[in-house]
Amino acid sequence: MESKPINFKLITMIKKSMAALSMGLLMQLGVSCHKPIPADLSKVSLIPAPVELKASGTSYFLSEKTTIYIQDNDDLNTLGSLLSQQIESLTGLKLKVEKSDKAPAKGIYLAIDSEVTMANDEAYALTIGEKGLELKANKPAGIFRGIQTIDQAITKHEGERTGWIVPGGSIMDYPQYEYRGVMLDVSRHFFGVEDVKRVIDLAAAYKINVLHLHLTDDQGWRIEIKSWPELTAVGGQTQVGGGEGGFYTQEQYKDIVAYAGERFVTVVPEIDMPGHTNAAVVAYPELNGTKKKAELYTGTKVGFSTLATRKEVTYQFVDDVIRELAAITDGPYIHIGGDESHVTKEDDYVYFINRTKDIVKKYNKIMIGWDEIAHAAIDDTDVVQYWAKDENAVMGVEKGAKVLLSPSKRMYLDMKYDSTTHIGLDWAALIEVDQAYNWHPETLVEGISKDNILGLESPLWTETVETMDDIEYLVFPRLIGHAELGWSKPESRNWDSYKKRLANHGQRLKVKGVDFYQSKLVPWDRE
Repeated sequence: MESKPINFKLITMIKKSMAALSMGLLMQLGVSCHKPIPADLSKVSLIPAPVELKASGTSYFLSEKTTIYIQDNDDLNTLGSLLSQQIESLTGLKLKVEKSDKAPAKGIYLAIDSEVTMANDEAYALTIGEKGLELKANKPAGIFRGIQTIDQAITKHEGERTGWIVPGGSIMDYPQYEYRGVMLDVSRHFFGVEDVKRVIDLAAAYKINVLHLHLTDDQGWRIEIKSWPELTAVGGQTQVGGGEGGFYTQEQYKDIVAYAGERFVTVVPEIDMPGHTNAAVVAYPELNGTKKKAELYTGTKVGFSTLATRKEVTYQFVDDVIRELAAITDGPYIHIGGDESHVTKEDDYVYFINRTKDIVKKYNKIMIGWDEIAHAAIDDTDVVQYWAKDENAVMGVEKGAKVLLSPSKRMYLDMKYDSTTHIGLDWAALIEVDQAYNWHPETLVEGISKDNILGLESPLWTETVETMDDIEYLVFPRLIGHAELGWSKPESRNWDSYKKRLANHGQRLKVKGVDFYQSKLVPWDRE
């Protein structure tokens, strides 16, 4: 057989090609050869504690190349951007957001999935693997709640491969109560729009989903009512201690409602009636139900004012206020107060609540009132907010109403932590961090079971609260514990576990600039 000459040129080309291929494979191997960093999802200090958590022992590594993928959905466009912003705020990583019809091979994926029901619109399912993270929910609200869990789970890893990781595993989660709120009194001391938005952000981070605004009281009327302009022109111009007061225009209020809505927080406006109405009757004396001339008030006493409950002008006033407020409030609730109306005769009080209830329903809203309203003809379409008397709350349940728990001895955020606390009051109790957390809503009041309870709300009255720092100091960390009471299963709630998890949130609060109370009962040095 005749041998063919060796083609050295071809051999050289093949060698170069093989070398290039080998280099490419090595480079590819170099990119993918990083083993997942071991991490234990069960050791992450999640608050509120999730319903079900399974740890895989691995982790997902975040980098500048990580992409957030979302379904083509208007709500998810906003939520994808929100997740990117939260990750950047925490880590400095700027993650781009792209649309995808299906789960990608790697990256973060947000999707609406009708199978993730768990009988709750806030339920979510989170899966964290070595190559990616997938968050699914039946409704956008569930995606938002899951984003807060992701935010808490992101951990800084120091070592051979330093960076930000999310410990691997899966979480199935949903709340125990549909209403988990915080109340801000903007009447005793007025707080502007930006302060209110900060409260919304700080509360929503712990899955709080309601902001109750106490908009009117003896010291000031804080919401523009176009048909009764003197309410703000006269009644809105002072506050406790004689400060200049203030009020929200309807446009500002709508801005607050929209901002809250983007974070799946419902705004509940309160017009406190028939007592706590001095600011209103100063502006319109024809509404005054006492024989004394009303003057602007800057003190802190309660129970001395009332509307004229037998005058028709009063109900024209109530109708106009509720009508205008209902038109700019997206949520289902209007709070009509009803507390501490000491100078209103009982028959007149009941008559007023009954007529006001009908007005609220006329504008397709659900009436909430403090527990005294149980004396009126309420029913299963109303909500009684329990703050003082067990018997009132039980009476409300017997009439079919749902109960919103705000027991003053456990949940009033304006109460001092101890006798040395520099702001706050102590008429209900001294409420340390353990006392705020270590109780069970389901067994608080005999005769009121979980089925009777709409949810929980933490009120902050502001007689002694003048600045945003004051708000933060009294609200945090007690609100965080209340958030867990409203979200987590009873068997998951344990003070010894909670205080350790809370300790690890101290640094998070500091990063956000929160002036929180560093209780000696919490081992903050564990951070």
